[in-house]
Amino acid sequence: MSKISIFTAALFAMLGVIFGAFGAHYLKTIFAPDVLSSFETGVRYQMYHSFALLFVGMYMKETTTISKWVYLLFSCGILLFSGSIYALCYLKSQGQIGVTGLGIMTPIGGVCFIVAWFLVMCSMYRKQ
Repeated sequence: MSKISIFTAALFAMLGVIFGAFGAHYLKTIFAPDVLSSFETGVRYQMYHSFALLFVGMYMKETTTISKWVYLLFSCGILLFSGSIYALCYLKSQGQIGVTGLGIMTPIGGVCFIVAWFLVMCSMYRKQ
């Protein structure tokens, strides 16, 4: 579990750096400032939770039900929260603002983050 979590963390962090550079150097020329700000929020949360996955891989060494759920929830949170923001920013820049259903993915991803952090908290409590 720890190797998978660390690999996933590195992959998401690498993609976060790529997306951040892409946003800073290219998208700022085509995105409106409010859209670019939303894109940057997606990158920021992706990076925060990449580090969280790294923590899971390094600290939660033993594979438990909780560590598996934390891994899955952080990964799904990144894909749903940040991924939906990236997609919405792109679609908004193309003039397709009313995308049905895609906007609900962002708060679902946020809930995944919240539940994962709660499970981390519970896991730390149980170890003491």
